[in-house]
Amino acid sequence: MTSAALGVGRRSGMLAWMDRAGVALVLLLLLFLLHGRALADIALSLIDVLFLVQCTMRRDWGWLGRAWVRLAAAWWGWLVLCSFRDDLGQALAVVRFPLLAAALGYWLLQGHWLRVWVARLLRWSVLYIGVQCLAQYAWGHNLLGWPKGADGELTGPYTKPRAGPVLSRILFPALLVWSSTRWRALAAMVGGVVLMFLVAQRMPLLLTLFGLVLTALLMRRARWAVLGAGVAAVLMLAALPVLSPSASHRVRTEFTAQMENFSGNHYGEIAARSSAIIAAHPVFGAGFDGFRRLCTDPEYFQGWEGGDGGGADMCVQHPHNFYMQAAVEGGYPGLALFVALALAWLLAIGRGIGGDPLRTGLFIAAAIHLWPIAGNTDWVAMPLAGYFFLQLGLALAYAADGSPRSVPA
Repeated sequence: MTSAALGVGRRSGMLAWMDRAGVALVLLLLLFLLHGRALADIALSLIDVLFLVQCTMRRDWGWLGRAWVRLAAAWWGWLVLCSFRDDLGQALAVVRFPLLAAALGYWLLQGHWLRVWVARLLRWSVLYIGVQCLAQYAWGHNLLGWPKGADGELTGPYTKPRAGPVLSRILFPALLVWSSTRWRALAAMVGGVVLMFLVAQRMPLLLTLFGLVLTALLMRRARWAVLGAGVAAVLMLAALPVLSPSASHRVRTEFTAQMENFSGNHYGEIAARSSAIIAAHPVFGAGFDGFRRLCTDPEYFQGWEGGDGGGADMCVQHPHNFYMQAAVEGGYPGLALFVALALAWLLAIGRGIGGDPLRTGLFIAAAIHLWPIAGNTDWVAMPLAGYFFLQLGLALAYAADGSPRSVPA
């Protein structure tokens, strides 16, 4: 009996140690997503390992029965099968991202206090990036001494134009929590829109405006603030030539030119090359990282209106769209599984949000990231992938216990 008791004690001590280590890694992950993408990847991988070990020790695998988990396993398994000849190791490693969401949603963020701190640190991240952007706008460099982007974009705390994509993904959980009164709601919405116009990155700005539409649909009490933000957007569009000529050129002139000649610009060439690869590999796709490997192959040189579609000179690392990437790497079955998985995620975190500010903001953030008509990074590129799955895990944690209110402190 004594040995058994000692065995249980050692086991309980190990589980408690893993809980504490997991909490520390979550907090470090939030820091490293801002500065230290490689370290963020290490942190999330360690969280995954601890999660699987504690599931084994507790003999608790109930989370595997979740609908989205089964779809994620099917999509990942298909990607691995399609990547058997090339980049198998990288395809296998993709599982670390959905595992992070499960680890957070069904283990580490089951405690209320850590949820509060994760949500709080995400809001502080928005403030940190925003202040760095405004410093760049005012003085030409951020608080670290780094200048604007080559085309005048506000890069925030980064050396490259990454502030816009990150802000568009983490902005709405912060904005909706800050909107506790009518005037705070108006100030938060207008401030967010003005900031995104000044950042001068087209797709993040469009996704932010899309998020405002979702806010109006999902939160009745925020509609008048959304209306005010819409008015601010119109005024900013008119005032940009004076406030920031470089931002005006990117947001207005370049965007109009790209839309008028989509088939002939770089994004159109990427889409045409992706379509050619998909047509040649409709069932099993080209495997993980297939676009990068096949883009320079003359077999796939085609444009929407004939020609070589830019030849090898237009090649980039990925198709710049999550759904196009899913089809390139896994064929039409991979695309179908990815679409089903995206819908399953939204269904899992959207059920019962009831106008709660944080949960609604997290749902909008996920919808923005998963919106199909958008230019994007690689699906598993940090830090965007890290932010998406971190916020997804937070949303799953609230949905898992049926919390009617997130009540962030």
